Amino acid sequence: MIHEVARAKLNLALHVRHRRPDGYHALETLFAFVEDGDRLTVADAEADSFVITGPFAGTLQAEGDNLVTRARDRFRLAFGNGGPCAILLDKRLPVASGIGGGSADAAATLRALATRAGVRDDDPALLACADALGSDVPACLLSRTAIGRGRGEDLVPMDGLTGIPALLVNPGVGVPTAAVFGRWDGVDRGPIGSGDLLEVACSGRNDLEPPARSLAPAINAVLALLERQPRTRLVRMSGSGATCFALFEDTLACASAAEAIRDAEPAWWCLETALI
Repeated sequence: MIHEVARAKLNLALHVRHRRPDGYHALETLFAFVEDGDRLTVADAEADSFVITGPFAGTLQAEGDNLVTRARDRFRLAFGNGGPCAILLDKRLPVASGIGGGSADAAATLRALATRAGVRDDDPALLACADALGSDVPACLLSRTAIGRGRGEDLVPMDGLTGIPALLVNPGVGVPTAAVFGRWDGVDRGPIGSGDLLEVACSGRNDLEPPARSLAPAINAVLALLERQPRTRLVRMSGSGATCFALFEDTLACASAAEAIRDAEPAWWCLETALI
């Protein structure tokens, strides 16, 4: 039995530069990952199966297609069947929330199947599987801090953010990625910076935040509440939303903020964690 954590992804900065001729957007982003996420288990079985449990299972169970099974099938096309397997996904991250839940699940599936088959994580064919499944899947396969360019798949791993306390908050609103990109104003506001990664993050921006706020005004309330918390280093929306995050100076400040937000908005999803 093989276990993988599908870690939540944060875009500490996300600069949209232009729309490409192929319809995708050229991005520059600072990816980071946290300690927590969905949990995925793969085991040998007599027949293929896929079961979803966890607090956010209901949303996915209504779908006929899932990135986990697509990742399994694409892995088999690249590396052979390897025999039937039972996949269990413990869905702990909210769906369509800007923290790479589905992409992280697909990447965790690829990692687990690679371990099962004796395939290296950096095998070019495995990276090609990730790229074919979605723009964030290569970053989630890596699951470490990186600068991403292109669609986000051109990755340069970086060091320097491990251990920073982080609080992730979602108001229970899903925001369709395509709709958010569709409302981007098309203005190139410049490249992502270089140097100290926390300074790069703080001096950067998320160009998808204004269109996401227009589609889901609840994001405004999340950001406002996070910004009122003491000893924050950075407050921003991740990806295309609606999850927002705050990075803190220390774990005590993060814990105090989590308690304050849970008291103020008990229906919101709130995850107290740290960057890896």
